[in-house]
Amino acid sequence: LFRPVFVLLGCAATVAGVFAVRGKQLTLGAEQDEVSESMPGDDIVAEPQYAATNAVAIDAPASAVWPWLVQMGAYTRAGWYAFDRLDNGGVPSAPRIVAELQHLQVGDVMPTDRDGNGFLVEAIEPNRSIVLTIRDPDTITSSVMVLKPTANDKCRLLIRLRLRGRANLRGFRYRAVMELGHVPMTLRMLHRIRDHAEAAC
Repeated sequence: LFRPVFVLLGCAATVAGVFAVRGKQLTLGAEQDEVSESMPGDDIVAEPQYAATNAVAIDAPASAVWPWLVQMGAYTRAGWYAFDRLDNGGVPSAPRIVAELQHLQVGDVMPTDRDGNGFLVEAIEPNRSIVLTIRDPDTITSSVMVLKPTANDKCRLLIRLRLRGRANLRGFRYRAVMELGHVPMTLRMLHRIRDHAEAAC
């Protein structure tokens, strides 16, 4: 008699646990004021269905981190510094600053696939922030990388992603893929960029 009740309670507890863990993942590394503060590009996806803000402290000045950010992108660029087998065709992300990739401009693309599609550079403020977007008929995504100087010539690197998809199969599929993979890939990216920048200083 009571078994269905216990099963339902167990399922509810599991779902609640998953959402609690997911909520923490969406802000891993970020401080509370960083999660709540507005950032460049927030207006691109004003009412996101998914939003995450992650961050890492770096023992190097923002100017030493910036070159690693502007050279990112798959295949024709330096890589995404996350899981190269998944996001760079198996080619290792560049372990050095690549001089010819240091001239990022508004309108440039940081590719995510072999055909050259990817994140479009919407705005750029040297040594401070890069605003990126992916727009198509079914989804819109904004991503911003922000460098915040801190004491003793150090900095924090923040990445915020916001997305919204249409209520159709492609929109749901894109959102599901991003929700599953975004935070693990972002955290690995943040930590690898931190390690490269600190090692170079």
